[in-house]
Amino acid sequence: MAQWQWQTTDGFTYLTCDLLADWSHGFFSQASWPQTPAALTQALNPQAQVFRVKQVHGNRVMDTAGMESVPQALSPQATSPQVSAVDAPAGNVAQSGAGQTFDEADGIFATGTTQAVWACSADCTPALLGDVVTGKVAAVHAGWRGTAAQILPEAVSLFLAQGSQLGDLRVALGPAIDGAVYQVDVETALKTGGMLVDGADEAALQALMALPQPPVLADGEPGKARLDVRRVNGLQLEKLGFKSDQYSIAPHCTFQEPESFFSYRRTGEKKVQWSGIVSR
Repeated sequence: MAQWQWQTTDGFTYLTCDLLADWSHGFFSQASWPQTPAALTQALNPQAQVFRVKQVHGNRVMDTAGMESVPQALSPQATSPQVSAVDAPAGNVAQSGAGQTFDEADGIFATGTTQAVWACSADCTPALLGDVVTGKVAAVHAGWRGTAAQILPEAVSLFLAQGSQLGDLRVALGPAIDGAVYQVDVETALKTGGMLVDGADEAALQALMALPQPPVLADGEPGKARLDVRRVNGLQLEKLGFKSDQYSIAPHCTFQEPESFFSYRRTGEKKVQWSGIVSR
């Protein structure tokens, strides 16, 4: 079982996962707000090019070959733009950055070396991916909408298209809202877990609840369920052929740990924590 550790570098506090030990990476805490990826990259690799996007709760994963890197001049004093979170309107995202606008996507695949790719979240699942042979990496923002649209399989497909072997991939799913406390309507639960079972009815809901370490739990309120988006992403990876030791879910809940993480569901604030990884 992969281990997760808190690290501190240059005053920044962040989580790392043993599965990604081959790369400089970090799931940063709320203590890093309002620093931008350009500033946070200094803690991982000051020489790295920096890439980020405007997240829109979709399943588009861009590759850095077609993107403009973030100028280092944006760090470290620049403030971070507000970014839509777990239940925030997808279009309510600031476009800041010294006049720079960002491509709309929810994932970035690094095609070059020494490139830092970033995703942000406040309850949604941040995922960092790497290929232990090629050194290529990706960063993904997977809310329930993006998960329902299979954004993580989209990212994996980019690795495979670039010559990666499935068995060489590693995925760390960072701090996000735990299924035990994330109440949604049944329709949302069925949409999110849809690729894991057949149908979209009561039988499908019961099938999701019957899975090992179920991604959907019962809720006492009629028409509601508890949804673990992280677990859905893990099961999507397993359906692609991942072994259980190729991915790991962080043992941290953004909603239940206010001392460490922002949670849109808890406070309604559009503040985020960033997660990034640097390609080899």
